[in-house]
Amino acid sequence: MRKISVPKSIKAEDLEYDVFQGRFGELVYLKKIANPFENEEFLSTHDFTQKEVFSGPLVGKEIFD
Repeated sequence: MRKISVPKSIKAEDLEYDVFQGRFGELVYLKKIANPFENEEFLSTHDFTQKEVFSGPLVGKEIFD
C-alpha cells in the first residue's frame, strides 16, 4: 500500500480508498465499501429466492407456481 499527499482543499470522508489510474493519467478515488453479498449477517436476514419467469425445467432452487 502506498500513501500519497492530498490537497488541503479535499476533505477525506474515510480512511481507505481504492485508487485507479485512468487512460490519460487521471486518478480516481473510490471509497472502500463492504460487499453486502459477502456479509453473512446480511445474507441470513434476506430471502433471495425468486419465481421462475421462463418455462422449462428448473435448474436450482426456483419456486414453481
